[in-house]
Amino acid sequence: MSKTETKKVKKTAASYKPGSLRYIWYKLRHTPTAVIGMCFVVTLFILSFASPYFLIDERSGQPMWQYIDMRNMNALPSAEHLFGCDEIGRDILARVLYGARYTMSIGIFSTTVSLLFGMLLGSIAGYFGGHVDNFIMRCLDVFQAFPGILLAITISATLGPGFEKIIISLGISGIPGYARMMRANILSIRGSEYAEAALSINCPTSRIIAKHIIPNAMSPLIVQTAMGIAASGLMASSLSFLGFGVQAPTPEWGSMLASARNFIRNYPHLCLFPGIFIMLTVISYNLIGDTVRDALDPKLKD
Repeated sequence: MSKTETKKVKKTAASYKPGSLRYIWYKLRHTPTAVIGMCFVVTLFILSFASPYFLIDERSGQPMWQYIDMRNMNALPSAEHLFGCDEIGRDILARVLYGARYTMSIGIFSTTVSLLFGMLLGSIAGYFGGHVDNFIMRCLDVFQAFPGILLAITISATLGPGFEKIIISLGISGIPGYARMMRANILSIRGSEYAEAALSINCPTSRIIAKHIIPNAMSPLIVQTAMGIAASGLMASSLSFLGFGVQAPTPEWGSMLASARNFIRNYPHLCLFPGIFIMLTVISYNLIGDTVRDALDPKLKD
């Protein structure tokens, strides 16, 4: 049979190695709920960075998220302002889209900080064990003795408000969870044959951890990371609502809710739209995380 006559075989989930990145990507592309979640997140990211360039006030030439029009104070949704205007006449749609870059970026960056430091501490504690394990775990117990939001508030109050500060505070408060999961995974595979084989040929300890231990312990952390982004974004909005996050006049969904709470009875649309976007973003990340979890669960088969 010639090449022109050869039919292209359609790839299925069985064509990929279970647990591999290609298998996870296949599941994400072929799971309707995950596709909806990814489409929403990607679209919101694109609009958040593109909105200052197409949502421009024609009269002043300023971006609509910062243009103040006192004639439209607390204006209801209309054809001119789809989401209405806030208490000083700024377009809510433009502010919601522009503020998405902060809420979503904080969730991603803070989760990355937690993941990296959690992997490092968990790997050291799980691989070496003994006094090293006890010391690291007892230090993490001190952090976990406080509720996550309370610890984040304490760190934010110490460092002060700001975009970078809230990433640090949320990143630090999330380290114990990732470290404990990494430690548990490493304890289960530390005595595996491939780890002992690497040790028998005098492979450096750092290489054993980086090349053999961590890659085989990453699957549960990938799932926790996907879920953690949603939780971190929600906590970032909570901190901004309490005044510890991104400060006005920069729009962030939590700070928008904080400034609109005094008008909720007479003008509920001021709180409605930021709240809806927080809800949809958290749901979208959770849909993606659920699919990743199912793709990495060996008990589930296609």
